Amino acid sequence: MNRWALLTIDVQNDFSLPCSPHAIAGTDELVPTMASVVAGFRAAGLPIVHVVRLYQADGSNAEACRRPLLRSGEPLVRPGTPGSQLRAELHPRPPFTLDHAALLAGRFQPVGTSERVLYKPRWGAFFGTGLDAWLRARGVEAVAVVGANFPNCPRMTVYEASERDFQPIVVADAISGIYPRGIEECAGIGARALSAAELLADLAR
Repeated sequence: MNRWALLTIDVQNDFSLPCSPHAIAGTDELVPTMASVVAGFRAAGLPIVHVVRLYQADGSNAEACRRPLLRSGEPLVRPGTPGSQLRAELHPRPPFTLDHAALLAGRFQPVGTSERVLYKPRWGAFFGTGLDAWLRARGVEAVAVVGANFPNCPRMTVYEASERDFQPIVVADAISGIYPRGIEECAGIGARALSAAELLADLAR
């Protein structure tokens, strides 16, 4: 267990708050479960990385399929907006505000002893980031994944972790948009599926 780390994926206000026009169905309801997993890793002193998206107003750092929406003026997870911030339930104490300039420059934002925030420029948390090196420097061998929205960023992150020889752990009841076939497909590349309760029980032991 001391070789495990937790990745939270895109648990931001714009993607989860019910009042947001871009809220991903089912995410808000799972935030308490995600927060319980974060609290468990925090209590165990294990590494946590909150991976976030930040879209510039001109869409220049977004996937091609999202650029028209952003160029229309939609402030989706735009730097400096409340919608870009990590959900309050996942914050350590004291809470923090995203350092957008540092994150967009590719730097990790420290928010706790073993807790960081990282900006990813595409779907997966490993693409174009320093995540691989950061995890290896801490002796991490397995990464647990929670967040939103399974068909996109969490699943891509699980696959990227597998191809880098990390053991992926899919926390199935703490990822929105997940479905049985997706869990089976992740198992096919070596991912381990656990519920939040099972994972927390392992941490407690």
